Amino acid sequence: RRVAAEMGATAATADVTDAAALEGLISGHDVVISAVPYRFGLIVATAAIAARAHYLDFGGNPTVVAGQRDLDGAARAAGVAVVPDCGLAPGLANVLAEGLIAAATGPIDSVQLRVGALPQQPRGALGYQLAFNPAGLINEYAEPCEIIENGRYTTVEPLTNFEDVPWEGWGPLEAFSTAGGTSSLCLRHAGRVQHLEYKTLRFPGHGASFRALLEIGLFDESATDYAGCSVAPRTVLLAALARALPSGEPDLVLVRVWSETDGVRQTLEIEDVHDGRFSALARTTAFPATALADLLVRGTVIATGVHTMHEAVSGRELLPELEPVGIVTVSR
Repeated sequence: RRVAAEMGATAATADVTDAAALEGLISGHDVVISAVPYRFGLIVATAAIAARAHYLDFGGNPTVVAGQRDLDGAARAAGVAVVPDCGLAPGLANVLAEGLIAAATGPIDSVQLRVGALPQQPRGALGYQLAFNPAGLINEYAEPCEIIENGRYTTVEPLTNFEDVPWEGWGPLEAFSTAGGTSSLCLRHAGRVQHLEYKTLRFPGHGASFRALLEIGLFDESATDYAGCSVAPRTVLLAALARALPSGEPDLVLVRVWSETDGVRQTLEIEDVHDGRFSALARTTAFPATALADLLVRGTVIATGVHTMHEAVSGRELLPELEPVGIVTVSR
């Protein structure tokens, strides 16, 4: 309510599992951006289509996005766009990658994405602060990671394929495989791109700590009996992370996307920091989505049906919309 008043908007409360209530809330509006947990993505998208409103969300879970793909016919019939994966990664980073692929002629040796949301001053063994819902974080660390290897679509385990990443002013960093960041890039470009992978950037040591938690079963969502109680290990882990990790301290977002063809490398980078009002992660997650929503409402981008962000909008259209808020892409 405070934020709504500050923005000249109206706050309302709704149960996102109540499709009829959602449809009534959305009716009369041009576009809805869903920031509720990803597991509700299908029901909110369905309500938006019924209300004939464009729908965007921050995605990140390939299974949910696949379910939303099944809404393509209904969205086209309603004349609206359903666009999951509209955040930072998946989202903005994938738009950069798609642009590099589109600019190339012929087969591409490699497309690589490295993205991290980090505290400016790391603390503790994890070197991390809680920047978004811990359920989303563990989802990225627990699910299979889609890649292209030798021109073929495949998957690898999360929290593997570690590499050291130098980054002037912020490094050294580490990168490792995580889920969701490639969005539909792998299925879309297998055969043309020989190697494509997304990895998350963290401060050194973070990935090994979470890999250990994965290996001892703390990511398990199945309830286990312990001392007369039935509880899922992941539930305990999420509660512990929410309680123990710092939050709200100045942060930064780093994005590096590059392509390599015949020994020629093209690199795009974004560095963003807390601006005194919004965190860097909030800025680079929300502003790409709101920019696309504005483009859809203005009719600058015309799309109906279901498309991920990099399928719905080009960098040429999106990136200029982000420059006024200080999110600038630099070519290296």
